Amino acid sequence: MRVTVSVIKADVGSVAGHHRPHAEMLRYAEKKLAEAEETGLIGSGYVTHCGDDIVLVMTHTRGENDPEIHGLAWRTFKEITEKVAKRLKLYGAGQDLLSDAFSGNVRGLGPGVAELEFEERPSEPIVVFAADKTEPGAWNLPLYRIFASPDNTAGLVIDPKLHAGFKFEVMDLIESEVVTLKVPEELYDLVALLGTPGRYAISKVYRAVDDEPAAAASTTRLSLIAGRYVGKDDPVMLVRAQAGFPAVGEILSAFAMPPIVSGWMRGSHRGPLMPVSFRKGQNVVTFFDGPPRVIAMGWQVSDGKLVGVDGKEPADLFDDPFFDYSRRIAAEMAVYLRTMGEFEPARLGHEEMEYTTLPMILERLKPRFRKVAEVRA
Repeated sequence: MRVTVSVIKADVGSVAGHHRPHAEMLRYAEKKLAEAEETGLIGSGYVTHCGDDIVLVMTHTRGENDPEIHGLAWRTFKEITEKVAKRLKLYGAGQDLLSDAFSGNVRGLGPGVAELEFEERPSEPIVVFAADKTEPGAWNLPLYRIFASPDNTAGLVIDPKLHAGFKFEVMDLIESEVVTLKVPEELYDLVALLGTPGRYAISKVYRAVDDEPAAAASTTRLSLIAGRYVGKDDPVMLVRAQAGFPAVGEILSAFAMPPIVSGWMRGSHRGPLMPVSFRKGQNVVTFFDGPPRVIAMGWQVSDGKLVGVDGKEPADLFDDPFFDYSRRIAAEMAVYLRTMGEFEPARLGHEEMEYTTLPMILERLKPRFRKVAEVRA
């Protein structure tokens, strides 16, 4: 059967600054998805959070960009904002909802979206990632490692089903254009784009031999929509695994050495992307509102429904002593970067800072600047 997995997230309010959503918010979202299951709108739904973002994972048969599915997510986030977050005076209530003009699709309105429609295999493992305090380009290096680097994914060398490579759909976030590049033939062109994650971000990955969808990532950049800093984008990602795709272990290996990503405090700094467990309470942010972190949820999709380790409860794939190593490295990287204070590269470069609050400070200094000739005179 054909099935669609939709992952939609938004920050609509949190407790203690940017720490985490209130439990009542999560319960409300769970109730809305349970109602959608009862009516048959979705096959199954799951609610969690990463940092202060609520994440909705839904399976259905309506295809990508379906107005009913997106409408369900939009109404859920709006109602949580009005009925819970504002009533409890939570921080940043509704901050990711940039418009009231929903017209059948949440793309461009604030929430992040990653969706894949595919023919369900005899065994269909998927991994859903959610990150906090970073931007869509944070997935560039992990996705490159997963689908393009034989140093990470042995299947690219020894598995005939992967050996032909993958196609990457890369979005220019400034110009709202996409280009498709095939790897390994266009590997260098791909890296040329992905190395600038603030502008270019991977939106989809397809298996080259048959264009079978392999991965999807959200590409929403809130600052580019609003024209100002309104919070970080906190992206989500969905990856199919095994039997013609990279193994789950290869997918997770891409996060063993934390990449340095943009975001963190006030959306203005670079920091390591720390892989964390969501069951052990590690999916919250503290130090300097971070550091940026990522969770990984593992499911089987069976007859259009999510199957986890207990009902719909997913496998907590970063809940492994091995990733204590990665977390320690990330912590050391984070502390080191903070020793640089407000100097680049710990702070973002000038172009990225244009969408933060720094220009208001610089604007006050402009009248005090003088031509060099005047100073020398």
